[in-house]
Amino acid sequence: MVQFLSKPTTLFAAKPSPLGTFIIILILCILSFRILHYPHHSSSAPAPSTSQNASHFRHIFLSSSSNFTIASYLRALTLHPHLAGTKLASETARYVLNHFRDMGLQAHTVSYTALLSYPLHSSISAHFSDSSFVDLLVTETGRSDVVPPYHAYSPSGSAYAKAVFVNYGRQEDYRALGVLGVNVSGCIVIARKGGGLSRGAVVETAEANGAVAVLTYADGDRFRKGFERGHVMRGIGDPLSPGWGGIDGGEKLDLEDSEVLKRFPKIPSMPLSAEIAETILYSLGGAVVPQEWKSTIRSKLRIRNVGPGPTMLNFTYQGEKKVRTIQNVFATIKGLEEPDRYVLLGNHRDAWTYGAVDPSSGTAALLDIARRYSLLLRLGWTPRRTIILCSWDAEEFGMIGSTEWVEQNLANLGSRAVAYLNVDCAVQGSGFFAGSTPQLDNLLLEVKDPDSEDATMYENWAATNGNSNVMLLLPVPICEHMKNQIPAIHYTVLHAEQSIYKYMPFSFVQLIVKIQIMRLSGLDSDFAPFVQHAGVPSIDVYYGRDFPVYHTAFDSYNWMTEYGDPFFKRHVAVAGVWGLLALRLADDSILPFNYHPYVDQLQEYKNILSNLLDQSISLDPLANSIKEFASAVKEVDDELKTLRLQETAGCFLHTKRRTLNDRLMLAEKGFLDAEGLQGRKWFKHLVFGPPRDHASKMDFFPGIADSMAWSTKMTEKQAQAAIRHEIWRLARAIQRAASALRGEFT
Repeated sequence: MVQFLSKPTTLFAAKPSPLGTFIIILILCILSFRILHYPHHSSSAPAPSTSQNASHFRHIFLSSSSNFTIASYLRALTLHPHLAGTKLASETARYVLNHFRDMGLQAHTVSYTALLSYPLHSSISAHFSDSSFVDLLVTETGRSDVVPPYHAYSPSGSAYAKAVFVNYGRQEDYRALGVLGVNVSGCIVIARKGGGLSRGAVVETAEANGAVAVLTYADGDRFRKGFERGHVMRGIGDPLSPGWGGIDGGEKLDLEDSEVLKRFPKIPSMPLSAEIAETILYSLGGAVVPQEWKSTIRSKLRIRNVGPGPTMLNFTYQGEKKVRTIQNVFATIKGLEEPDRYVLLGNHRDAWTYGAVDPSSGTAALLDIARRYSLLLRLGWTPRRTIILCSWDAEEFGMIGSTEWVEQNLANLGSRAVAYLNVDCAVQGSGFFAGSTPQLDNLLLEVKDPDSEDATMYENWAATNGNSNVMLLLPVPICEHMKNQIPAIHYTVLHAEQSIYKYMPFSFVQLIVKIQIMRLSGLDSDFAPFVQHAGVPSIDVYYGRDFPVYHTAFDSYNWMTEYGDPFFKRHVAVAGVWGLLALRLADDSILPFNYHPYVDQLQEYKNILSNLLDQSISLDPLANSIKEFASAVKEVDDELKTLRLQETAGCFLHTKRRTLNDRLMLAEKGFLDAEGLQGRKWFKHLVFGPPRDHASKMDFFPGIADSMAWSTKMTEKQAQAAIRHEIWRLARAIQRAASALRGEFT
């Protein structure tokens, strides 16, 4: 039974004086302010509740998600097109800036001048063998407010020539045509999207094979009237300021400079819709489509022949290159204990059209993270390290906004950037995908899945994706639970080794399981300058592999609500994962880096390389450097265990923690080479980077991949010497990373 007091309890024996009441209220106000605004313990004293506080704020971060709010952000971002360098793009930048400021965050913009490219006029007409002809539509019907379909940086030009179908436009496709006796020289080639080639690489390969113009399309059975815009420039960043930030009034190369001109193709190109492309392709005669192409063609019409002709195309494109101002927008949350260490979250803001998927789904997630972080700040949270939210401009023109900023801030990034977390198209469809530099693999796997009460991203991810090996150390009961929950076809134990840790109450099983974490060697998004130029540990996450309205006028809010993510659950999930990753990196006293997956990845790459190289070329230097790196990783791992025990026991030393964190953070810089890749000095990472040869079998060790591609143009002795030199360069880079991890001079 509950008993109630018959009268109020007397707290004070006598009535307090007005002065006493004022003093008490003043003290309570000061204490409340202190608790709300300075929640962290002094770095010189142990803080036993730090992990509990971090867990509490992460829970609030997840529980404060809102499908409706993130949908409203996307609606506002997609009301009009916002192509970089236009007035509407400036308005979108102002919207993002105002949102950051409305959330109470310190926000500012950084402007650059950059060379962008816009269309003036284009036309295509098809002239058939029966003497009839048709003027082909070169834009989406009823979409007059979007930029007409074009390829940025395509040269102006005209061509009247026979049409030829070249499949994906790979060199192997041209070889297949050669076997059929088809010569594309002097022809207008039509290539479909896919085959692992970028848009620019398709044009470059066509140019090398003698084509006079290129038309590209995306085949498929939905949204067949859409034109996929894009750029065809080689490399990334502003071509007028290669290697340095293109600030207003700063150094600029002349437009006719040879270094600038070599960035652009010499033959014109533009996109077609699938509907128009197939109309042309259906009319072709000549050789029959190779059997190996047929199985992957998703055309509604039956494409039977590759040409050349007899259909003739009359194609004209006129464009202009203009120097325009672009704006990056930043919001900064200053760290309390390590304000000079930065965790960066980035998404580009510019779009070819309305950009509901690309990139506004990511921008909406970034705005929602800003809102949720603002809530945490009001509740007393302050990150240990500084968090910067980055909204990049002109990504669609070749990662220009992010690249210029990285180049301008290279020194500070090199010494102070903890990690860069990228989201481009947050939601393209179903299925979660991620890429990272390997020391962040385990962080990806450990983070809680926002869609689940208790599961990690790994537990849900491994059930639906995966084809690469990741090593995990998991408690035996969890392993048994996961075996029961995850179908065997998706969960493969390749190795199990039980080991007892005396200071833990249960055993662990070391598992290597099959899941998919991609590497960041491509030029796919804004992580490229951070990894490949600055050597910053990075992660890239998104939902969905591809989507049918990519870079078309149909990439709208309506498409998202009807097809992409009608209830905005995936948007909320991406914002949750993205924000949680940043909270871990910003708040964990010891950075959650694990370099064991890096050792495994290097070893796997070495094994692949050994199968591609002549046995007369020794990989001993590479093998020895990986062994040295593995030894350094083990030493750091032992040190981490010791420091974590000290932290638990309340005897953690701030200086040791800070020093170790710096070593974990800076080791990635060891893989950089100051001279860069041969002939491509901007690319400095010797483990991750794009190969020069589009047909290369290696998307890793780019220096070695380049030397192998060049070997066909050298004598055998010269080729072997070039490859050996690149092997030694890579070995020295891995040794530098090992030295950085150890934190000692040799």
